[in-house]
Amino acid sequence: MSPHHALAGPDARDLRPISGWGRYPQAVSEILAADAPATLPALLHGRRGLIARGGGRAYGDAAIGRRITVLTGALDRMRGFDPATGRLWAEAGITLAEIIRTVLPRGFFPPVVPGTQCVTLGGMIAADVHGKNHHREGGFGAHVEALTLLTPDGVPRACSRERDPDLFAMTLGGMGLTGTILDATLRLRPVESGWIVQRTRVAADLAAMLRALEQDGAATYSVAWIDCLARGPALGRGLVYRGEHAGREACRAAGRDPFPAPARGRLAVPPGWPGWTLNRLSVAAFNALYFRRGAAMAETPALVPWQAYFFPLDGLQAWNRLYGRRGFVQHQCVLPPRGAHAVLSEMLDRIARLGSASPLAVLKRLGPGGGGLSFPMEGYTLALDLPANRATFALLDALDRLVVAAGGRLYLAKDARQSRDTFEAGYPDLPAFREMRRCLGAEQTLASRLSTRLGL
Repeated sequence: MSPHHALAGPDARDLRPISGWGRYPQAVSEILAADAPATLPALLHGRRGLIARGGGRAYGDAAIGRRITVLTGALDRMRGFDPATGRLWAEAGITLAEIIRTVLPRGFFPPVVPGTQCVTLGGMIAADVHGKNHHREGGFGAHVEALTLLTPDGVPRACSRERDPDLFAMTLGGMGLTGTILDATLRLRPVESGWIVQRTRVAADLAAMLRALEQDGAATYSVAWIDCLARGPALGRGLVYRGEHAGREACRAAGRDPFPAPARGRLAVPPGWPGWTLNRLSVAAFNALYFRRGAAMAETPALVPWQAYFFPLDGLQAWNRLYGRRGFVQHQCVLPPRGAHAVLSEMLDRIARLGSASPLAVLKRLGPGGGGLSFPMEGYTLALDLPANRATFALLDALDRLVVAAGGRLYLAKDARQSRDTFEAGYPDLPAFREMRRCLGAEQTLASRLSTRLGL
């Protein structure tokens, strides 16, 4: 029997193996496709164990239903935009790329963006994504004014900070487990151009890196790249990138169109790419070259197009294939400021000793969190991509213990393997979230592979 169709005839179910962006883990799920918000209640009526899936960019199993995965990408209309206030009303399936393509030429930009523009509006709300400006602007949810949520009883509910505020708060970062987001209204940021003035600072070690991130607290955007293979006195060395939206006059002085057309990525990693190409030697060579190139540009202001600054990996299509058929896992943690240097030093030393270090290690400073299951909290967040294998899983179990002991937690949108104990130790609002799900009747109706694994 084909794995894609367990039944024949008009009652056939569409069963497919799917995964998150990390390609690990993979699971077979029944697939349902929504074509409009109005048809969703009938489509989902009487079904259990389901979760919505937008762009499929959650790295692990957060967007794989325990039984059913509901594709919402067709819910992609813009319902309204007010250029006087910067308010955008749009359906949940619209992508960040489409939002930027539409509003940037009109002088607006999303207030918070993650590391890819291939995510959907609903997904950004469900994960309460954060960006390079969390230390100043908070997470994406802080800029959402209202949303419409299809709750398990099949009734769309309008939510905001004034109307049904508890449900609204738990939906921001709730990973789609309070209901299926139909649409939302958010505030955009006015900008004069699509360029970023970037300044690069070299950090010789981890202490210098943390100092630089603290000193850049007034910058609109701040993010650091870490060489995860550096050891000894160079442990934690890297580059810190500060960014500000460029003014129209600066663009004209440089001979740049203030709002250039989006560049189209042409390079792509082909199917079947061998994972062994990412090894200690290749990563060390990449890190050394990247560090030298960044150091050569240190402190010299550069005009960088928005795509290159915010979404550099989007320029290489299907980059998740770089890790081979087994895929990879991303480990993203946040640690409170006190004691962060010692914990990060221990983590980086263990990663370097393993040898299969991530060429994409990122460190950021986060501001206060938003509560519920929202990931950010005051402190430092370190994100690592590592191949999915036994050695990696053993390393990450050890890193999880360090994170828990320090009072930190892991990002659910990136998670594919943390234990229930690790999860429960990191989220103090978990009892209130579980109670909200119980009151909504969502415990069995809305269930992802992630929520099942973590006992949500």
